[in-house]
Amino acid sequence: MALSRSARAAAAATAVASFFTVAAASAPTHGAPGIGDPYFPLLGNGGFDARHYALDIAYDPGTDRLDGRTTLTARATTRLSSFDLDLQRLEVTKVEVNGRRATFARAGDELHVTPKGSLVKNRDFTVVVTYGGVPEPLTGPIVFGSDYGWMKTDDGVFVACEPNAASTWFPSSDHPSDKATYDIRIKAPKGLTGVSNGRLVSTYDKGGSTYSHWRESRPMATYLATATIGKFDVRTGRTPGGTPVYVAIDPTLANSNAVDVYAVTAAATDYWSQVFGPYPFEETGAIVDDMPAAGFSLEVQSKPVYSAVRSESTIVHELAHQWFGDSVSVARWQDIWLNEGFATYAQWLWSEYQGTRSAHDSFLAAYDTRPADNAFWQVEVADPQRDTMFASAVYQRGAMTLQVLRERIGDAAFFKLLPTWTKLHRYGNADTADFVRLAEKVSGQQLDDLFRTWLSTKGKPALA
Repeated sequence: MALSRSARAAAAATAVASFFTVAAASAPTHGAPGIGDPYFPLLGNGGFDARHYALDIAYDPGTDRLDGRTTLTARATTRLSSFDLDLQRLEVTKVEVNGRRATFARAGDELHVTPKGSLVKNRDFTVVVTYGGVPEPLTGPIVFGSDYGWMKTDDGVFVACEPNAASTWFPSSDHPSDKATYDIRIKAPKGLTGVSNGRLVSTYDKGGSTYSHWRESRPMATYLATATIGKFDVRTGRTPGGTPVYVAIDPTLANSNAVDVYAVTAAATDYWSQVFGPYPFEETGAIVDDMPAAGFSLEVQSKPVYSAVRSESTIVHELAHQWFGDSVSVARWQDIWLNEGFATYAQWLWSEYQGTRSAHDSFLAAYDTRPADNAFWQVEVADPQRDTMFASAVYQRGAMTLQVLRERIGDAAFFKLLPTWTKLHRYGNADTADFVRLAEKVSGQQLDDLFRTWLSTKGKPALA
């Protein structure tokens, strides 16, 4: 069929318009400098998914200097002309992308990288950043008013980075929604031990240095990475259930009889494996350092870090995080109760398991000791705000929510829900809405009112 002149002109115009639309859609773009987390808008990076980090670091406690080389393997999610990494304060000397020198610039905590050519959508690429300097810990109201991140000790460094301090010691996409696997190689003065995530691949002395290579083969959020260095007494073995254990304790704490860290770690790992589902990582353990300036512990993946010998209750809390927070990570930081509320509730379950107090009585103790006019009840647990994201209400009221849920749906449904949750989102990310939907599916009940009352409504809820 022949077309008229006007029809041919219209068809040509349509083809030209389509060409420019396709060209515009496929034109290379700059990856966003952050994922848009409401609490930390510039954390994480757009345009790619991190796949694997190879971290090579050398640390000198005498000068506090860190020299590093990070190789990130990532997959472009769009055609990229340039992209950002998160890196705070340290000096960058060279950047390479796919083996070719790339140009780079700094803008605050963003490292802006421009490769020689655009990066193809859905293709992997590698970026190598060489950098160094003296890392500085972060401070402020976020983590209980304590410094956090890269913290110098008497004999090395204590590294605990939640929520936004991983980028104080390596360039990264520093948000829990962008998880990756890791190889971490640590060079430290001979006589010091570098302890990190996953399994120890190798360790050896050469000259005046000790080299340690750790591999975390399961996806991990950046804030859970550590490279804690110091003098440690190391004990290894297996839990009764067969999970490898690695516990490193600062020898200055060896005479502490407060708790047997190794024994509690082994026992809790096995018990949580029964309650929450199979242990999600290759190794369990602990890093116990003498760091009095850090008044907190952190659920570092596979080996929680403790700034002193902490209580049994703290140890079981941090180990519960291996499921709730580490394997199943928050999609956005406002859902932090999914980490802390669950780990706090685990402490209540541990007391119940030990026969010292039921979870119901722990709930009543937390509920009754806080009058209705207490500021505790004014924190909206489902969205606690950045500077109060670690408020006690996130922990305690989050745990209360789980006990109320347990009593509403019954033990059979509740203890089916927990391992279903950890299996469904294993090594991934989830949010509060995901948990509510699953709880309703498992229980067969409508639960909007319960979660709205306990997570999103200010004020002390009335008990039925």
